[in-house]
Amino acid sequence: MDELDEARVIRTIGADHVALREQVLTELRRRIVDGEYREGERLTETRLADDFGVSRNPVREALRVVEAEGFVQILPRRGAVVTTLDETAVRDLFAVRQQLETLAAGLAAERATPEGIATLRDLVDQAEAATKASDFDRVAELNSEFHRAVIEVSGNRWLHSISTAMYHHVHWVFRVGAAQRAPHSSEEHVRLVDAIEAGDAETASTAARLHVEAAAQAALRPTA
Repeated sequence: MDELDEARVIRTIGADHVALREQVLTELRRRIVDGEYREGERLTETRLADDFGVSRNPVREALRVVEAEGFVQILPRRGAVVTTLDETAVRDLFAVRQQLETLAAGLAAERATPEGIATLRDLVDQAEAATKASDFDRVAELNSEFHRAVIEVSGNRWLHSISTAMYHHVHWVFRVGAAQRAPHSSEEHVRLVDAIEAGDAETASTAARLHVEAAAQAALRPTA
């Protein structure tokens, strides 16, 4: 094998490695968000490698990313453990979310296109159908899709960039109480889209703020 052929092999292996790492990261994050790996559960590299059918290297890299995102903690003598969503963490999440979504809603009201409004209406309709079908995992997915779509409609690329990791956590929190929260959330989404379609930035911002406040109260309500 000459040097050129060897270089091609190295680049191919490198490209495959990156793709594998991303696949492991996506699946690891999904299993945490969907509750397959529970809060406080220990996640060793060996176990995850067995679960995913891969070597430990992409698992190790994925764990670094989810640690930075706040999904796991690396504890002395225990290794990686799924983060517990305590009250402080949830309050901090909603404090940031309120600022971001209020701004996004106001901008969306100013910049929305007919296509953007149609996308928001479609997501609301899908969520209502999923709620009626008691498919609350799908409702949680659509909830995050809806809020990401509002940010897309806002046209602010900085909001889009900084919100990506946050909405994984929003999905995580919402999924826990989706059955109770879904009908109320859907009504609040309708009011928000109505204000955006009307081009009323003030009303849209208010609708977004009230929506996040209601979601925070639900998330922080003690369970029986």
